[in-house]
This record gives sequence, structure tokens and C-alpha cells, in this order.
Amino acid sequence: MATVAFLGLGVMGYPMAGFLARAGHTVRIYNRTASRAEQWLQDYTGEAFATPAAAASGAEIVFACVGNDNDLREVVAGEQGAFAGMASGSLFVDHTTASADVARELAALGRDKGIGFLDAPVSGGQAGAENGALTVMVGGDEPDYQRALPLIDCYARAVNLLGPVGSGQLCKMVNQICIAGVVQGLAEGLHFARAAGLDAEQVIGVISKGAAQSWQMENRYKTMLAGEYEHGFAVDWMRKDLAIVLNEAQRNGALLPVTALVDQFYSEVQALGGSRWDTSSLFARLMNVRSFD
Repeated sequence: MATVAFLGLGVMGYPMAGFLARAGHTVRIYNRTASRAEQWLQDYTGEAFATPAAAASGAEIVFACVGNDNDLREVVAGEQGAFAGMASGSLFVDHTTASADVARELAALGRDKGIGFLDAPVSGGQAGAENGALTVMVGGDEPDYQRALPLIDCYARAVNLLGPVGSGQLCKMVNQICIAGVVQGLAEGLHFARAAGLDAEQVIGVISKGAAQSWQMENRYKTMLAGEYEHGFAVDWMRKDLAIVLNEAQRNGALLPVTALVDQFYSEVQALGGSRWDTSSLFARLMNVRSFD
């Protein structure tokens, strides 16, 4: 059993840290909103601290799952950041979906302090976190990966090392590119089925057994048809991720016309008041498309 810290108890971090505690590890937690940490302590065994540095002090491995690049820099490299409390020989594992640049930046800072670093963004959404069934994409050195793997396995169903630091974030970008295109295709298909006078549920029952099948189709078509968009990753978060993707594409020369278009569509969902709707709300945009003519 290890002594670990977990920084960030949002919809993903809260259950992830919980799985570490349930596995018997000693978990030291930090959350910017203290009441969230107090709530976590009612559900799990651990200890809360007032700063990332205090939580990280004495931890062999420090995990984080926060909002964006700036949030990550604050909890890692700030005056009271995790690196200020971590000892040489410890390891930092970042589950935030952030840029590859910030991963490399913080890894270099950690290296100067004798601290290992893995960028390890996750996929699977809130349900995946709550069920311990996340997919984790890792960038970093093999020894650090092997050291962290038994703990990551507490909340993951698939974990892969993709290459050096930054590779995990780049893989997560591929994940978001694919999701954006699939959800838009599903939304258009359902919209077309309705416009054509077909029973959309019956259509899905047929095509989901063939080449059109996808996770999004299996898990989202019913809620999309019902106009329910409270079941997963929020539009605001997706747009944050797609901004990272499109910035990286400008740098590496990748052509992402569909991704850029879907990002624009999500901005229209935000204009509908859907900032906190899940990503399947692209269907809502099509149902209200005349307002954008």
C-alpha cells in the first residue's frame, strides 16, 4: 500500500481518489473548494489539507485532475503547489486534459527537483470514473509508468504508455477529434430520420447492428431523442479540449476541417444556453437550426 495525494475532486477526481482509498492506499486530498473535500471524507477514508503542497508532503505519488493548463500550473508549480511539498524520488501523475506543452513544461520543472512526471489524461466520462472503468493514455518514462500502473489500475480498465511526456495529451486530442465527428454524425442521422418520417428508434435498432455502430449510438441516442442532455461531458469542457486540439494542429500542420466545424457548432449550442449540456446536445442545435439561418 502506498501513501498518495490526490489534487482536484471534481466529477472525475472524486471517484478516482475514492477507488484509491477503497484499495487500501493512504490518500491525502486537496480541493480548491474545501466543502467538496469534506464531502469526500464522509464517503471515503483519508485526510484533507489546505494546500497542494501540504497534501503532497510525504506522498510517494501525487495525482491531479483539475480544469486546464492554468489550474494545473497553480496546483503544481505555485508557491503552495505540489512540487513545493514533494520529495526527490516521488512521482507526479497528471490526469487533467491539458496541452502537451504544459506537460513538457512541468515535467522539466519536476526533473530539476528529482520528481518524475506522467501526463495521463483519461477517457470514459463521469460514468467511467464512477465505475472504475476509465481509459488512461500515458506519456512519460517506462519506469515511472510501471511504478504508477498498479495504482492507476484501481480506477481504469485500460492503461497504455504512448511515448515520452506529452504523448498522453496528444493521444487524448485524437480521442476528442474522433468523438466530435461521431457525435455530429449521429446527431445528423437522427435529425434526418425524423425529417424523413422514420421511427428513429427503429432505425437505430437496425443500423446499430452494422457498420454505423458506435459507443455514442449505443449510449446516447435515446437521451438525444428525448432531448435530455445531462448525461456526460459538458459542452464547455469539450470546447476547451477542442481549442487545445486546434492549437496543436496549427503547430503540427494537421488538417482538421470537421473538428473545426463541430467546434463552431458547439459554440451555437452554448448560445442556446447549453454550456453545461453534454456533448450529445449537437442534436439540440439541429432541432433549433433555423435560429442560426
